[in-house]
Amino acid sequence: MISKIRFCMLILYSMFLCIHLNAQTSNKNITGKVLDDQREPVIGATVAVKGTTLGTMTDVDGKFKLSVPSKGTLVISYIGYTTQELEITESSNYEIVMSEGALNLEEVVVVGYGTMRKKDLTGSVIQIRPDNLAMENPKTVQDILRGTPGLQVGYDASAKGGGNMEIRGQRSLYTDGGHNNPLLILDGMQFYGELSEINPDDIAQIDILKDASAAAVYGSKAASGVIIITTKKGKQGKPVINVSANFGLSDRSDYRERFGTGDYMQHRQDWYTKNTYGVNPQTGDYEAYQSGVYADKSGYFTRPDQLPSGVSLDSWRGYTSNDDGESDLSIWAKRLGFSGNALENYLAGRTVDWAKHTFRTGFNQDYNASVSGAGEKANYYFSMGYLKNEGIIRSDGYTSVRANMKVDTKITNWFEIGANVNFQDRSDGNIDMDQDQTLRNSPYADYADEYGNPVQYPLSSEYSQRGYNYDFQKQYLELEKGYTTLNSIFNAKIKLPFNITYSFNASPRYQFFYDRYFMSADLPGSDPKSRGANREQTKRFDWSLNNNITWDYTFNQKHHVILTLVQEAEEQQSWKDRIEARNILPSDALGFHNTKNGTKENSSYSSSDGHQTADALFARLFYSYDDRYMLTGTVRRDGYSGFGASNKYATFPSIGTAWTFTNEKFFKWSNIMNNGKLRMSYGKNGNRSLSDPYQALANLYEGAGKTQGYINANGELDQLRYLMADRMANPNLQWEKTASWNFGLDFGFLNDRISGTLEYYNMQTTDMIMRQRLLVLTAFPYITTNLGQVDNSGVEISVNTLNIDNENFKWTTTLGFSYNKNVIKHTDYRREDVLDAEGNVIGSKEADDKTNKWFIGKAISEIWDYRVTGIWQKDEVEEAARYGQKPGDPKVANSYTADDIVNADGSVTPVYNDNDKEFLGQTSPPFHWSLRNEFTLWKDFSVSFNIYSYMGHKSLSGNYLNNDDDGGRMAYALANLPAKKYWTLDNPTNKYGRIEAKGPTGAEGAQMLYDRSFIRLENISVGYTIPKKWTSKYALERVKVYASVRNVATWAKDWEYGDPETGSWASRVYTLGLNFTF
Repeated sequence: MISKIRFCMLILYSMFLCIHLNAQTSNKNITGKVLDDQREPVIGATVAVKGTTLGTMTDVDGKFKLSVPSKGTLVISYIGYTTQELEITESSNYEIVMSEGALNLEEVVVVGYGTMRKKDLTGSVIQIRPDNLAMENPKTVQDILRGTPGLQVGYDASAKGGGNMEIRGQRSLYTDGGHNNPLLILDGMQFYGELSEINPDDIAQIDILKDASAAAVYGSKAASGVIIITTKKGKQGKPVINVSANFGLSDRSDYRERFGTGDYMQHRQDWYTKNTYGVNPQTGDYEAYQSGVYADKSGYFTRPDQLPSGVSLDSWRGYTSNDDGESDLSIWAKRLGFSGNALENYLAGRTVDWAKHTFRTGFNQDYNASVSGAGEKANYYFSMGYLKNEGIIRSDGYTSVRANMKVDTKITNWFEIGANVNFQDRSDGNIDMDQDQTLRNSPYADYADEYGNPVQYPLSSEYSQRGYNYDFQKQYLELEKGYTTLNSIFNAKIKLPFNITYSFNASPRYQFFYDRYFMSADLPGSDPKSRGANREQTKRFDWSLNNNITWDYTFNQKHHVILTLVQEAEEQQSWKDRIEARNILPSDALGFHNTKNGTKENSSYSSSDGHQTADALFARLFYSYDDRYMLTGTVRRDGYSGFGASNKYATFPSIGTAWTFTNEKFFKWSNIMNNGKLRMSYGKNGNRSLSDPYQALANLYEGAGKTQGYINANGELDQLRYLMADRMANPNLQWEKTASWNFGLDFGFLNDRISGTLEYYNMQTTDMIMRQRLLVLTAFPYITTNLGQVDNSGVEISVNTLNIDNENFKWTTTLGFSYNKNVIKHTDYRREDVLDAEGNVIGSKEADDKTNKWFIGKAISEIWDYRVTGIWQKDEVEEAARYGQKPGDPKVANSYTADDIVNADGSVTPVYNDNDKEFLGQTSPPFHWSLRNEFTLWKDFSVSFNIYSYMGHKSLSGNYLNNDDDGGRMAYALANLPAKKYWTLDNPTNKYGRIEAKGPTGAEGAQMLYDRSFIRLENISVGYTIPKKWTSKYALERVKVYASVRNVATWAKDWEYGDPETGSWASRVYTLGLNFTF
């Protein structure tokens, strides 16, 4: 990798390391060159004499000159590389080759409104560098972050990609408006957009602030953690042009296939046969015997070439009156519900693979180009990107054009200005396909007519449910949908006397959203009154600004003080208009380009505007003594317009301390443990993420009748339009707050060949924003208020190792582990009586919220339901009947028997209600671990793989009940269903129910519990850098070829219903990429 230091990093290193070039009389002059493992010059590397103030930095060619003592140790360090120590010898010239390594202690970490050296941190911060993952071709920011300890990133298999994120678990019961999502900061300013607007190729580093001390600078918005994204800047030296092209294919991975034609017919046969199961009075056995209308018709639904013993083909045919010459298969198919075109296709052997009309192999393209550089007065980075992804669902596509311009200019030695402008135009214009309906079509239905044109209904008119054909429907639909965003950051910095710096930052953001949807009334059989055009557009304008004063001073080379004072303000505004034109006359041929001719009584118009403001004052003091003892104190005062008039402002303090014990004189094991630091922090953060910024206010809307009639003085009836309130105002609605303790250990062994962190945290979220039910007499169903408490605690471990490092082979490993436990301590503080066995009141307790399934002392995602213990077998007929069930039905634990009914004959009829429900586990995974290994061979060839896992969580599913005829889809639509196993007399499984199985009365739909733990081999990547001696003749500094496979394989212990993470389908992506650097 070609490594060149940014101009601003040169300045920061000079400030932090306090290196100067004073020579001593006993010194000698040496020269040298610092190279990376590709033998490219490392620009801006620090070369210093250990234990002195002697030092310098390498120039644009990686060279340095330095006056050194005759004896001593050279320390060579650079961001992203393993720090090296080299004894000073008699030689006057040195060549030093650096290897990429873990984050070293001198590196800069972004902590909000400034930066700090990693060794100065008192809070929990983790840093990620996308450049280290470049050959894995992450297509979203979430792909970069996936696998980070303490950060749970959801999986999104759509063409757009992405996924929801949570840091250290769900902290609040309130989930609307992304309430539990982390705050996003882009280049120092709050980012209001989506992560899809940020090109992963433009990101230099990502810093994740996880504890209250680290995140406290953003107090009112940081209760769920902070993700700080810093984009690339130009590097010192000549301009660098970088071009990359990535091509990929997306295909299905985990997916529940539908029945093939043979199994499809067998399933239909079993579905009809299920009604014949019972105890044969002649044999006393539970079997498929014929009764009622099928009496004396053994094998009625059986395929003619598989008839049971004793049943002749002639007698089988005689069960029904048949046409002369009708084939055996035709008779059988009719008995299984076939008629019309489906019967014709079955007899002719014509089939349709509906999966091919639902899924596809998507083609993905991702092109990026950038120009960057830096000189004495300016630093610049320009980039453009084009992304086009085809999802594995035929209707799913995503296109994005992105551009970024970042310029920093040094006007004078004390005045700098900068601008960062990010643009995106993206299209989400996909006509949704009903995947389930498409896949449910019978394989013997029609897709197209004899001319190859898609038919409207796959089944002929003999069926009441005729199926769904997306390719026919989309001919009468048109959609344009997308976003255009412009995100800007402008800043100015002034260096004042006494090491004081003033900076001003402003970030205006503009977004335009459009959604134009047309449903043609020409669709055969449609009602023009429900067809027409929708046009929606939303304009949003946000801005934020801050004024920042920082005093950074070092006393006597041991006392380091940084004081930061910030004033901040922001505003968000939106304007939304929507038209729904229906029954457009005389014609809707112009689609959504003509809405004015929509019939008034069938059309509608609506608008919605939003406005919210916030401001804050903030102060942070950092003090360090001799790089051994660190203290950080923060206080922030925030105001937000969305809260009640009595509580718009709140104060959020925090404090953090750290002790680097390996810098103590008494520490004697520095040759083994080169770095050890203990950290402790406490603080409070707020959360103001509301789906509706007006929840503290009453809301007026048109009354149920919209008009109120009365008789005026003339005896005439007048109609007045009126408004009414639909919710109660709450002037006391206030901030949701999270108080957090964090204890950490940073460690490094064997000169950081083994390094990492160990964290323990404990958090309490109080005053949660919740809806409290009101008495009927208030005329309002609820009020939005502050209630309850949720606690989160957990452990996180992150370990980086340099396993092997020699000339031709290098192996590094990154391991992460996290555990999170959340507990509901309080909900709405309602009390309920505690009764003894005789029904006497013996006390009280806080009531659970069974409606939302929130239980005191349990996890937020706790499962509370009936426990299925197995399946009734054919030798348990009588016992199953006591529960009103049959063999093949689920056994459900009757854990509470006091309310069971004792019959006159002494038998007991079990009763199922809430008393029988049990706590079965939680749906959120408490354990998360990840593993990444990277191998470099012969310096030019690299291989890496990533694994991550979520473990310990459960899920309920009713799929095992095989309720196949939901809505009559088996009887009236010849539905094809996901291939599955089910209980039959020949397959007496204890895991799957019979077809149309049901639980006991009161628990008919009892779901079975499954373990959703899984391990995913998330990525395998291979890269090769073509030797420079072959590319330099073409003015190419570097050419790299790489390939990757994302979502390679997934292993799940118990889950059988699609991908264990998504619960449905997932995609596998194959990518080939080329990267050129000029």
